Amino acid sequence: MIHWQDLHHSELSVTDLYNVLALRNAVFIVEQNCPYQDIDGDDLVGENRHILGWRDGRLVAYARILKSDNELEPVVIGRVIVDSGVRGEKLGYKLMEQAMASCRQHWPESTIYLGAQAHLQSFYAHFGFKPVTDIYDEDGIAHIGMANR
Repeated sequence: MIHWQDLHHSELSVTDLYNVLALRNAVFIVEQNCPYQDIDGDDLVGENRHILGWRDGRLVAYARILKSDNELEPVVIGRVIVDSGVRGEKLGYKLMEQAMASCRQHWPESTIYLGAQAHLQSFYAHFGFKPVTDIYDEDGIAHIGMANR
């Protein structure tokens, strides 16, 4: 069973943040062999939120939601991640359901945007996302901008 949390950045404990950064590092940098600056200054500012999925005290799913101060800018879901040890259990779908519910609760009128790895277009299409950019390279990985609305 997964215990879900939808936290404003100010509600993250030091231990929560450590687990988030460790999971992001393990998958996005080490597993995907993609050295990049993950700690980008966006984790602890503004109205940004974090969706955490815990199983038996271990962080196994995570997404970050960024909200610009500009009300015309879309809400951005990013850093969508499921631990390699639990892949195949459809947790990515449950994680995105949690992230979408948070966006609808906190910013019901906003468009939702994400920069998806291109091979995951059909996964995000399941949640109503449609391509809004051409495929582009980000840190050596093909991505595509997608929006819901």
